[in-house]
Amino acid sequence: MADATLIVEPKRSEIAPGVAVLRALPTRARRLVGAWCFLDHFGPVEGAAMRAFDVGVHPHIGLQTATWLFDGALLHRDSLGSAQPIRAGELNLMTAGSGIAHSEHLGADARCLHGLQFWIALPEAARAIAPRFEHHAGLPQWREGGVSMRLFIGEYAGRQSPARTHSPLLGLELHASAAAALELPLDPGFEHALYLASGHARCDGVEVSAQRLLVLREAAPVARLEFAAGSCAVLIGGAPFAEAPLMWWNFVARDRDEIAAAREDWMARRRFGDVPEGGARIDAPPFDLRLRAGGR
Repeated sequence: MADATLIVEPKRSEIAPGVAVLRALPTRARRLVGAWCFLDHFGPVEGAAMRAFDVGVHPHIGLQTATWLFDGALLHRDSLGSAQPIRAGELNLMTAGSGIAHSEHLGADARCLHGLQFWIALPEAARAIAPRFEHHAGLPQWREGGVSMRLFIGEYAGRQSPARTHSPLLGLELHASAAAALELPLDPGFEHALYLASGHARCDGVEVSAQRLLVLREAAPVARLEFAAGSCAVLIGGAPFAEAPLMWWNFVARDRDEIAAAREDWMARRRFGDVPEGGARIDAPPFDLRLRAGGR
């Protein structure tokens, strides 16, 4: 069964001294899981390095951003006027649609910072919708097989996240404080992947070490999981996304002209609006025509 799965080793980069980011999606091995088109793992960041975690004002089109923290706190600001703190176990979901700008800053009471940043590609029917922002603190949570679960996006086990999405999706956190084993029923029409943020796991007999993304075999009806004590993972899934989006800088689009226009608007201070108290504005890099569609 191991040859029917794929283990992705994220690409590591240091965005500031002491602040490492691991990019598990997109990679050459895998570019999409359903509509999930981007997964960055940051931290744990502690001490003086935390002062470097400040993301200035930048734009997005054609996607949703989902911020999920395991520890610490961030402050989200955007061009809609939102100013929303987020803490572990809460969800910030920003829908860029036709265009939005935002910034992210370290929360005032944070002593450590550890979490995931996702992008979700919007389908054609939703790519030009008006931007919006939502925050959800009261998410469904329960225990099963000795594992604590929290559903932040989609529907699972008769529970529903309040987050508004535009394609069938699943986002589920699993935390095992002690060694545990369980079987998770899966939607066979979905693509699924398990990102292990910490600890060690075995999925359908495949060993998964920390900071690895395991793409599950297609049409799997169940995932048989074993977790070592202290393991924390996120299961993502979704219906196959057949529209092959292009990704460049902070934009998700369908063609080069759309990206070029978004870049021009950003640099000319059109379309995206201002972010009150958002800090420094980040310029777009030079436009690179070597764009790649987000296939599998």
